[in-house]
Amino acid sequence: MSSNIHQKEWYKILGADPSDSLQELKQNYQRLILLYHPDKQSADVPAGELEERAQRFIEVDQAWKILGNEETKREYDLQRREVAMTQKWPVDAQVLLEDMSWIEADQSYTYSCRCGGDYILPVEEAEENMFLVCCNTCSLSIEILNRI
Repeated sequence: MSSNIHQKEWYKILGADPSDSLQELKQNYQRLILLYHPDKQSADVPAGELEERAQRFIEVDQAWKILGNEETKREYDLQRREVAMTQKWPVDAQVLLEDMSWIEADQSYTYSCRCGGDYILPVEEAEENMFLVCCNTCSLSIEILNRI
């Protein structure tokens, strides 16, 4: 998937919420795609409005391609979550994943915070490129950098 997946608010385009079920997303998609489909427009619609509706049709289709697919929806949701977290919590430091300690028993990476607490990154989140981690004791957060 392209890195610009988050450039648009795909849920808003579908008139949906992130908590909506796949069935609800599909219903919104179907309703909007019929509303904006170029073949469904009446002849008396001004040319400028026809172009806007055609563009909206394309956006609705793109939104469904992302949100209607489990894998791309998950990736988009992770990007939205990461953006939301960076906007809510300033990043205190950047740490290389290789500088974190691996805890085999917990299947997670850890890094000590200056407050005495720990930053804990479960392996599942590391695999999903979820690299903003909050301390388990204080309000500090770090960004985990992974050299690929």
